[in-house]
Amino acid sequence: MKKVIAILVVLVGFAFNTNAQDKMKKETVKTVALEQTKGEFTQKQITLSEGTYIFEVANNNVGTDVGFVLQPKGKSGQANHIKEAYVKALVKNNTKQTSNKVTLKKGEYTYFCPLNKTPEYTLIVE
Repeated sequence: MKKVIAILVVLVGFAFNTNAQDKMKKETVKTVALEQTKGEFTQKQITLSEGTYIFEVANNNVGTDVGFVLQPKGKSGQANHIKEAYVKALVKNNTKQTSNKVTLKKGEYTYFCPLNKTPEYTLIVE
């Protein structure tokens, strides 16, 4: 009887571990490439589906370091920034940098760069 219980415990543990690994494999992380030029992003509006993303920001000869801010539309101020979307380091002139993974739900967001003084652009998640 103890052997049967031990085998069942091992099998149940294996099933849970396999499910966790399957979920991790199914999470697809997509990259959104953005480019900044002097005073603007070249992408004026982005539409995405719900999911997990990494933002890759290119500094195309802006002449200064740039960054990336993403926030829910209508909610301004640093307290509302989605911090995972910040680039990992300032984007130096003529280089690229990425953010951490960001999981986006349906809704509208705005993105901008305070260092490059860009306008706020719209990102829609459907």
